Amino acid sequence: MKPVVLSQDITGRIAALRETKKNENNKKVAQFGGAYNTDDHGFICFDDFKFTPAYPEGYEIMFGPRCIGENLKRFFAEMPVYIHPQSALAGAWAGFFNRDFVNIGLRPEDEPKHLYATHEKYGLNPGIGGMNHLGPDMEIGFRLGYPGLLEKIRHYRKKNAPAGADFYAGEEATVEGILAYIENHFHYAQKMAAEATDPWERENYTNIAQSLKNLLEGPPKTFRDVCQFLAVFQSADRTYFGGGGLQQLDELIRLYYEADVAAGILTDEEAVWMLASLFYNDTHYSQLGGQSPDGTRELTTPISFIILQAAHELAIPHNLAVRVFEGSDDKLLRRALEYIVEKGTGPCFSLSKGIEEGYMKQGHPIELARMRANVGCNWVALPGIEYPLQDVTRLNMGFVFHHALEDTMAGGDPDLDKLWANFSKHLLEAVKCIAEGYDWHYEVVSRNTPELVLNLFCHGPIERGVNCANGGVDILNLNVDGTALATVADSFAAIEQRVVIEKKLTWEEMHKTVRNNFKDAEPIRLMLKNIPRFGHPESLALPWALRIRDEFVRQVNETPTPKYNIRVVPGLFSHGEIYGYGKNLPATPNGRFDGDPISHSNEPDPGFASGVVSFSPSLKATAVAQAQPGMGNSAPLHLDVDTNMIKGAGGVDALIALVHTHNQMGGTRINLNCVTAEQILAAHENPDAYPDLVIRVTGYSAFFSSLSKDYRQQVVDRYLR
Repeated sequence: MKPVVLSQDITGRIAALRETKKNENNKKVAQFGGAYNTDDHGFICFDDFKFTPAYPEGYEIMFGPRCIGENLKRFFAEMPVYIHPQSALAGAWAGFFNRDFVNIGLRPEDEPKHLYATHEKYGLNPGIGGMNHLGPDMEIGFRLGYPGLLEKIRHYRKKNAPAGADFYAGEEATVEGILAYIENHFHYAQKMAAEATDPWERENYTNIAQSLKNLLEGPPKTFRDVCQFLAVFQSADRTYFGGGGLQQLDELIRLYYEADVAAGILTDEEAVWMLASLFYNDTHYSQLGGQSPDGTRELTTPISFIILQAAHELAIPHNLAVRVFEGSDDKLLRRALEYIVEKGTGPCFSLSKGIEEGYMKQGHPIELARMRANVGCNWVALPGIEYPLQDVTRLNMGFVFHHALEDTMAGGDPDLDKLWANFSKHLLEAVKCIAEGYDWHYEVVSRNTPELVLNLFCHGPIERGVNCANGGVDILNLNVDGTALATVADSFAAIEQRVVIEKKLTWEEMHKTVRNNFKDAEPIRLMLKNIPRFGHPESLALPWALRIRDEFVRQVNETPTPKYNIRVVPGLFSHGEIYGYGKNLPATPNGRFDGDPISHSNEPDPGFASGVVSFSPSLKATAVAQAQPGMGNSAPLHLDVDTNMIKGAGGVDALIALVHTHNQMGGTRINLNCVTAEQILAAHENPDAYPDLVIRVTGYSAFFSSLSKDYRQQVVDRYLR
């Protein structure tokens, strides 16, 4: 399908959205102290908006479904109305309810204080109290509409007659608040239509009001209605703990698009504009392409290309993913890569082989595995029937190694076997702590911070009267991501090469130098650092990386939660927090200073292929594919390619081959940027001079200028070292 030819009017509307977005982003960056390092959230900075929470008596923290729901109802009803004059849709959210307006979380008596010492020892992010990391099924909402969701809650509240009605009270109040939010925007759109002097503006406000009226009365009817429904959902979902997942977006809205086009009430360029308006509203994660559950139909259709073009035309951060599988038609993949080469970044690529085969290893059929859509920064989930809590929990293997080395040296007569045995021992202690913490999460999160918004779009919670986090949905598998793989593998390899094989250092000399943070020992640090590292074709670190990966995967697979026997699934992902995860980690034998960042996910460190004449992105891709955890969770490849190099090496065709090769090797996801080295360096030096530069940081994209210096540096390092 050729790109839609856009009129000057449509192009101008989209350009106006982009300019407003940049202005709002500048306000947001200023509000957060000069940098914003996470997803490029679409909230509007309503400076005068205040909210007075009502806390439970005797507490200064908000918890419980009834209390939170009643506060959310007021919050949604009081949130300022917002309609961008060039948008097809109404609504915007005002910030995070749980961060910016109220103190919310676990009540003091439900905090896992007995686990805190182990959390600190191993630098764990335990995931206890984690929120929102699951995929909703928006078709539930499309079938029922917001009024129908309210009727459903009331029906099952009456049918189940629960002894404690707090769950249903919280859900009911939440939907009542969302309906009040819609009604406020309906009246505002009517008012703006009445006041408009420009005929197009009057018609646009009138059409927005009609869509909002439709949503107040029942399910969405038209393509514009479903876009408006999603915009309302995005605002509510982001407001409450920053949710961010949609699902298979092209299939979700396809029938509405096809019906309106056939009826003559929608053109393709109007669809582009409406979708650009949706992406302006927020950067929720969704997927395009892939296969039907039975594998007989490819999901790429004309609306897939229109969605992709809308994001490209808007040219602000977005979180689309294109699904790639063996035998897939490459037209959508090619279009996505052409857009990336043109603009510097674009969608990421979700790779079916590693995702689906890994999920089948968990005991699930291929049909379910194909349905798992990319709906997060690095993760995939089944829509509305799975609670995976991915991208929340981190196990920093750098701390595990640190304690293993200390024990090995304290025990005397050190060798690699003893170091490995101690590493395995400390790793198991950390894994058991995560598993025990997940039992705690299972017990306490639902009575503290239930998924009041996402429960509405899952199969089971409303029917059962049970939060999705503790039995509301059918599939419960909790994730833990290991971090610092290359940091640890390179440390093992440095000891093996310099101490054991070459005997250039004794164990004691190495240990003392590392403990002293390489003070007055730069030659020794460089000697340890400058071995062939993980990813280098001649490195001793690859066997160590695979051994570490295998031990981590084995231990997690064999350690369900002790009380409820809930499965914990291993992944390898660090997000962009490599500086934060390294801040308190002492120096390591790979030449890393105390407090320096750890390695990314399961990737080689920048500079790993120094001295390799034939270095190309394929070396990094190979290393990432080799070290996949293999259980269906993404361990992404961050590929930052100099545009000049790509143009001289086969261009888009070379990138297509690389994507398919990584898929065939078992890779799970590719995050790609194509920018010249000169441009990224100049933007790093003077970010304000490049306000339009959008970069995929990890699984999410952001304006490069909005990132802190540390976050920009990790992107620069991936390009240049």
